Amino acid sequence: MPHWMTIAFLAALAMHLFVQLWLSHRQTRHVAAHRHDVPPAFADAVSAAEHSKAADYTVARQRFGRLELVYDAIMLLVLTLGGGIAALGRVANAIAGLNPIGSGTLHVLLVLLAMSLATLPFSVWRTFVLEARFGFNRTTAAVFVADLVKAAALGTLLGGGIVALVLWTMQASGMRWWLVAWAVWMAISLLLLWAWPRWIAGFFNKFTPLTDAALRERIDALLARCDFHARDVYVMDGSKRSAHGNAYFTGLGREKRIVFYDTLLQSLSPVQVEAVLAHELAHFKLKHIPQRLLVSAATSLAGFALLGWLSAQDWFYAALGVDQPSSSAALLLFILVLPAFTWILTPLGAAWSRRHEFQADAFAARFSDGPELGRALVSLYRENASTLTPDPWHSAFYDSHPPPVVRISRLVNPGGAQGSLATVQAFSST
Repeated sequence: MPHWMTIAFLAALAMHLFVQLWLSHRQTRHVAAHRHDVPPAFADAVSAAEHSKAADYTVARQRFGRLELVYDAIMLLVLTLGGGIAALGRVANAIAGLNPIGSGTLHVLLVLLAMSLATLPFSVWRTFVLEARFGFNRTTAAVFVADLVKAAALGTLLGGGIVALVLWTMQASGMRWWLVAWAVWMAISLLLLWAWPRWIAGFFNKFTPLTDAALRERIDALLARCDFHARDVYVMDGSKRSAHGNAYFTGLGREKRIVFYDTLLQSLSPVQVEAVLAHELAHFKLKHIPQRLLVSAATSLAGFALLGWLSAQDWFYAALGVDQPSSSAALLLFILVLPAFTWILTPLGAAWSRRHEFQADAFAARFSDGPELGRALVSLYRENASTLTPDPWHSAFYDSHPPPVVRISRLVNPGGAQGSLATVQAFSST
């Protein structure tokens, strides 16, 4: 008779896979059904051909994503109940000997390497076939390989060091090791968030100071109005890999940086760039970042506490395919198996994120130009081939940003839940 944990894991995994496939099917069917129906709100801003391209792109990504979902579920079963984690643990012990920290770190790195190699064909297909088919890929084979090598080196050095520190904490801190490990994890996370823009991001992309004097003057005026201080404004060579555009803030404290993709600067006017920046800035000014950090701290504390209890239970290992308990096996099982049980919380996180996006839009409309933000969003939807007609269930479950029609409507009519289609249509065409 299988252990109850084995049954619970299989049932949770099956339910998660079923819901994911069902939602993906809904998204595909809904988007395909509206392929030729440009929403009236966007009729003068998005052509029928552009709308059809967005629908085809969405459908292609969903279909490819369903293959990945099934493949990932199979890989998870191979690593757990199939004995993959246990087998790689024996390999690590054979290489590193009886040193628990060394063998444990190698164990984790070997599993992560196996997972990366197993999913590499999907990454290649997505980049060089799917993205290229719709005109978005600009990644060369040389850049792709270089990224893989850099990521592997960074993962081995930085990731390996973090894993070794966590494993050492698990063994050296007594019964309450999980509390110490959580404190160490939070300290490392904050350190990486601070160090990423200055010391790490440059390994993958080139960041150059913004040289457009007029745009920089406009940005400085916005920062002054909002009483916000950033170290500098940078342009990232996003076009080196993709035609998609974006902008973001990164860093903590005095290391905060504003980053624009060069592709975004090419597609938006200066006033629209300012409006997009005001939206991103709002996430800091409205305390969204600290809120997310606090939630992350609370959930990770609960996670470490649960791991602390599970790691002491022999049935936890045996029920999930590991015959030799170890700190590294506990860490791997927990990280890989937990999502099968926590996926049900995804809609809550998505709804919270959408609430933040609405608040950031309102902030941008107050300190910049709301109509221009709307026009910028319309342009980004068009340039990125984002569907304007997502399935409501799929959107509610996954989307961190509001549906396009609802979002643009609120920018047009801040006092109401949704502006009239005629008003939005007039707005988007001006």
